[in-house]
Amino acid sequence: MCCGPAGISVVRRGNAGREYDVSFGKTNLQQLINDLTFQAATVNGSGSQSANLVLTRAIFSMGIPVAPKNVFPSNIEGLPTWYQLRISPRGYQARHGDPDLLVSLNPATWSADVKAVRPGGAVVHEEAYSTAEARDDLQYFPVPFSKLAKTQIQSDSLRKQLTNMLYVGIVAGLLRIPFEAIEHGIQRTFQSKPKAWPVNVDAARVGYEYWREHFSERPIRHMLKPVPGGTDGLMLIEGNQAAALGCVMGGCTVAAWYPITPSSSLCENLIAYADRFRVDPATGEKRIAIVQAEDELAALGIAIGAGWAGARAMTSTSGPGISLMAEFSGLAYYAEVPVVIFDIQRIGPSTGLPTRTSQGDVGFAYTLSHGDTRHLVLLPGTVAECYEFAQTAFDLADRFQTPVFVLSDLDLGMNLWMSPDFKYPEKGFDRGKVLSAADLERLQGDWGRYRDIDGDAVTYRTLPGTANLDAGYFTRGSGHDEEARYTESPEIYARNMDRLARKFETAREAVPQPAIESSSNTTVGLIAYGSTHYAVVEARDLLKERGLAVDYLRIRALPLSKAVVDFVAEHEHVYVVEQNRDGQMYDLVRLLLPPELVGRVRSIRHYDGQPIPAYVITRPLLELEAVPV
Repeated sequence: MCCGPAGISVVRRGNAGREYDVSFGKTNLQQLINDLTFQAATVNGSGSQSANLVLTRAIFSMGIPVAPKNVFPSNIEGLPTWYQLRISPRGYQARHGDPDLLVSLNPATWSADVKAVRPGGAVVHEEAYSTAEARDDLQYFPVPFSKLAKTQIQSDSLRKQLTNMLYVGIVAGLLRIPFEAIEHGIQRTFQSKPKAWPVNVDAARVGYEYWREHFSERPIRHMLKPVPGGTDGLMLIEGNQAAALGCVMGGCTVAAWYPITPSSSLCENLIAYADRFRVDPATGEKRIAIVQAEDELAALGIAIGAGWAGARAMTSTSGPGISLMAEFSGLAYYAEVPVVIFDIQRIGPSTGLPTRTSQGDVGFAYTLSHGDTRHLVLLPGTVAECYEFAQTAFDLADRFQTPVFVLSDLDLGMNLWMSPDFKYPEKGFDRGKVLSAADLERLQGDWGRYRDIDGDAVTYRTLPGTANLDAGYFTRGSGHDEEARYTESPEIYARNMDRLARKFETAREAVPQPAIESSSNTTVGLIAYGSTHYAVVEARDLLKERGLAVDYLRIRALPLSKAVVDFVAEHEHVYVVEQNRDGQMYDLVRLLLPPELVGRVRSIRHYDGQPIPAYVITRPLLELEAVPV
C-alpha cells in the first residue's frame, strides 16, 4: 500500500499490475482496459495541441481506436482550451462527456475541471495547485511542471511549448503506453520538422522518468494495452483535409476564399495539395488557381465567374460568409452557373461562438438568396464522405448548372477522425450538357441557352471561346427568355421559374440518397445527418442493450428523397436528431410528408456548441418510449 495526497490510498493486486481492483476512499472499481476519456485542460497558445496530437497518434499506433475533440477559444492566446481524447473498445467516435483522466495546467479552470472528472478517475496537475477541496473518489498526481521545465529544458525559447511534452511522459507512464509509441507520435506530429524530434523526445522522457520515480507504484483505474492490428487499414484525417483532397480529385481548377474559422484549413490544405500534386512537371506551372479574395462576397464572385468560363470552381466559408454570399448565390441559381460552396458550420447567429460546432445553416443554405430559390445541398457524415462528396459536388454543379453547397461542420472539419483509406476515383468527370463547336455546327443555330430540349428541365450551355458564332449568349441575373434575351414578360418569367423547379425535382434522385439501417420488428426510427451520425451509431447500440431496437435513416443530401417519406410511413415514432436550436431538418422533413404522417415525427435537438454525445439521444427515447429503467 502507498499513500497519495489528501489521504488517498491505493491497493494493488494481481500480476504485473494487470486486471486488478483499485481502491481508494469510498471507491472500489474494476480496472478498465482501453476504455477511458482523457482530457487536457491548458491555455490557448501554449503549444499543448502538439502534445495532445502526440498522445493521440501514439495510442493509435498501438492499434487502439481513438476519437479526439479539440475545444478551443476564438482568441489567439490566453483563454482556456480543452482537448478530449476518447478511447473505447468498440471504436466509438462520438463525444463521451466527462473525463476519466485529467491533466490540469490551467489554474483558471482547475476547480471546475476537477469537478467534472468521473468517480474513480485520476488527476495530473501542477504541484502548486491547492488540493484543499480534494475529492476522495479521485487519485491526484501532483507534478512540479514549472520547476521541471526550468531545470530540465535548456531552451529558453521552447520551454513554454516543451512543458506540455512533460505531461505526455507522465500520461504515458500512468496508462502504460510504451515509450517507443510516444517517439512514434512525436515523429508523426513533427514529420515536417525532424530537427524538433530530439528536444520533444527528451522533454517527454523527463516526464516519463518523473512518473517512474514518483508514481510507478500507484496504479490507476484505467490502462492501455496494445491491440495488434486494431487500427490496420485506418488513418487519422480531418474532414477539411479530406474535402480538400476531394477537390483535387474532383478536378477543381479555381478556388477563391477568404479566411474564416472553421473553414480556413480546407483551402490551406488545398493549397498544399495543389503544390504537391497539381504542378506541370515541364513548366512548373500550377494547375489550380487559388485566390485569397478581399472578402467572402468577392470570393464567391470570382468562383462564379470561373464557373461561367468553364472552370470547376469553388469557395469555402462558414455561416457569416454564407450570409454575405446570398445575392451571388441567387445569381448563380438564376443564371444557371455551376459553382461549389463549402460551408463548415459553426454556432451563430452573428459571430456567435466561432470555435464551436453546429448544424445551424441547413435551412439557410437550402434557400439562400431572396425570392424563389432552392439549392442542392450535400451533407457528409464522415471524413470519407467529405472526400467523396467534394467530387460529387463538382459533377452535380456541372450537370445541373447550379450552385451546390457542401455542409460540413467544425467537429467534422477540424477534428481528427479514423477512416478507411480513400478510394481513387474510377470514373471521369460529368461535365453535363456542354455544346462543342461540332455540336453547334450540327444544330445550325437551333438551340437556346435556357430552352428545355430533353424534357428534364436541364438546358444546354456553351463555354466562352467555343469556335462557333452560335456559341454566344447573354448571361444576366435579370429576366430572360429561352434564348437568353432580356424580358420582363410575366408569362416568360413564370415559365422559366417553373422549369427551374422541375430541374430541382430532376436533381432529387441524382443527389446522394439516404443511408438506411433497419432492424426487425421495431416501430421506432431515427433520422439524422452530418456529424450527428456517430452519436446515433453509439446510441443505437445502447438502446439495443436496453431492449429498444431503433431503425436509422441518415440524410445525405437535399432535396429530400422519397425514401424519407417511406421511412416515416413504416414507423410509428420517428425522431429527427440534429445540432441546432430550431429543428431545421425536422421542419424540412415535415414539409415533405403528407398530412397524415406529420404527427409521427418528433425532434431531438442539441445546440450548446459541443459535439453531440449519445446520451442526448438515448435519454429522451428511453423516456418517451417508456422503456423501464
